[in-house]
Amino acid sequence: MASTPSLMQHVLDQMGPGATSRAMFGEYGVYYRGRIIGLFCDDRLFLKPTRASALLGEHELGPAYPGAKLSIIVPEEAWDDATLMTRLARETADELTKGTGRKAAAAAPRKAARSADAAPKRKGLVRKPRRRG
Repeated sequence: MASTPSLMQHVLDQMGPGATSRAMFGEYGVYYRGRIIGLFCDDRLFLKPTRASALLGEHELGPAYPGAKLSIIVPEEAWDDATLMTRLARETADELTKGTGRKAAAAAPRKAARSADAAPKRKGLVRKPRRRG
């Protein structure tokens, strides 16, 4: 079942001016200030799991589509509370943005420092010593 565009637009309006969407996989990706925070599938809002979900109190987890990771299912009752939806979107995006820098830096392979005297690693290239004098 496809999502209703007008319902999705209502949810985005409640999240505030930073919220946008993009059509993907036959449904919609939900973005806040350019950062993807969740999906809108089958007229249900799925947000990436973060500590911001505590704003919802008790909530359900489920996949947005078969084979997807578990996401927070935002209850429809919360959709009409603009203050809650704006705060939830903002805090989710902020937490996801913070995590990206640390994870990316920790996961990035470190290059070994090469000294100026080290031979190049390309085949066929011979390095001639510099003459000083």
